[in-house]
Amino acid sequence: MSLFNRIKNIVKKPEPPKAEKSVLSLEPGDIIEVSLVTYEIIGKTRMHERSEIFLTLQDGRTVRYLKIENREKVYYELYAPIDGRLDSINEIPTTIEMEDTAYYMEEQYSCRASVTGRTPFAQSGEQHIWEFQSDNRKLLRIEWQEGRTMMYEGESVLPADVQVIRAT
Repeated sequence: MSLFNRIKNIVKKPEPPKAEKSVLSLEPGDIIEVSLVTYEIIGKTRMHERSEIFLTLQDGRTVRYLKIENREKVYYELYAPIDGRLDSINEIPTTIEMEDTAYYMEEQYSCRASVTGRTPFAQSGEQHIWEFQSDNRKLLRIEWQEGRTMMYEGESVLPADVQVIRAT
C-alpha cells in the first residue's frame, strides 16, 4: 500500500453505523419472534394511507399473520386464517357470532395496498377491511380485494413479545 493511500484512509470519515431495522421496515426473508415462536417473513402487505403493515409469517407448515400498526405507539395483532364465506361484502353485519363468540365491529376502512412476497392477495390493489373484537378480547378480521375474501381470527400481542431476530 502506498503512502498516499495510507494517508487517505486515515483522513477518510468513518462510515456511519447502519440504522437498526424496525418492525415497520421488515421485508420477506427476515426472521421475527412472536410470543416465543420464530417465524420467517414470507410476505408483506403495506397499507399506504395508514401506518400499517400485515406480515405473512411461516414456521414450518404453520402460516400466521402479524398486523403492525403505528399510532401513538406500535400495536401488534397475531392472526390465523379461518374458513368462512360471505354472501355479500355490501352487507357485512356489525355483529358476527361464531362458535358462541360474538364479535362487534370496531373499524371498517379501505385503502390501497401493495404486496411483496407471498400474501393472501397476489397483487396490489384497493383492499376493504373490517375489524371486529369480542368481549373476551378475541379479534376477527375480514379482507376483501377484487372478489376474494379472507377471514382471520386472532388476538393482541404485547410489544415485548415481538423481537426482530435477523433483518436483511
